[in-house]
Amino acid sequence: MPTSTLPSSAASERNKDPILDALRPLLPEQGKAREIGSGTGQHAAYFAAALPGWLWQPSDMDKELFEAIAAHARLQEAANVQPAIELDVRTNPWPLPAKAQFDLIFSANMLHIASWICCPGLMQGAARHLTADGLLVTYGPYLEQDVPTAPSNLAFDADLRQRNASWGIRQLADVEKEAGRAGLQLRQRISLPANNLLLVFSR
Repeated sequence: MPTSTLPSSAASERNKDPILDALRPLLPEQGKAREIGSGTGQHAAYFAAALPGWLWQPSDMDKELFEAIAAHARLQEAANVQPAIELDVRTNPWPLPAKAQFDLIFSANMLHIASWICCPGLMQGAARHLTADGLLVTYGPYLEQDVPTAPSNLAFDADLRQRNASWGIRQLADVEKEAGRAGLQLRQRISLPANNLLLVFSR
């Protein structure tokens, strides 16, 4: 795929460094990562290149993005990015080998542009495929009780719901509840630029 026509996300370019800076202290030198909702593949390529001891497995519902994911990995010379696979978190169980285990399951900007059923799907699938010490890390905007919501996030939430009634910025308490039902707990809440959060869940 020519670089000039390579799909890219401006948001991914903006947030890749803050996310990587937050991930580094959380992760050991080596491990296996599964990314949910890889999109254009910019995160997968960038993080894998910066974390050479990690094997990064992208996935997405849209197979048409797989060529872009592979192309971004080539641009970053990230040989540790595996070929993307098709995965819908609503599938129970996920279409993975039953014994497939990951030290990190990462998902950025998915929960607010997906139906709510994707949240329990993500939590249950992660609980099934995380190693004993593995982490589920999500990134994006969230609504929090007793925490004022930024006007930009309120406008974004209204736009999402206008585009699709099943979309919208999720209440952090509701996400935590679904995690708990799957046997996961919120361990860290890390504030990142532009009113986004990095949430770290584990067993």
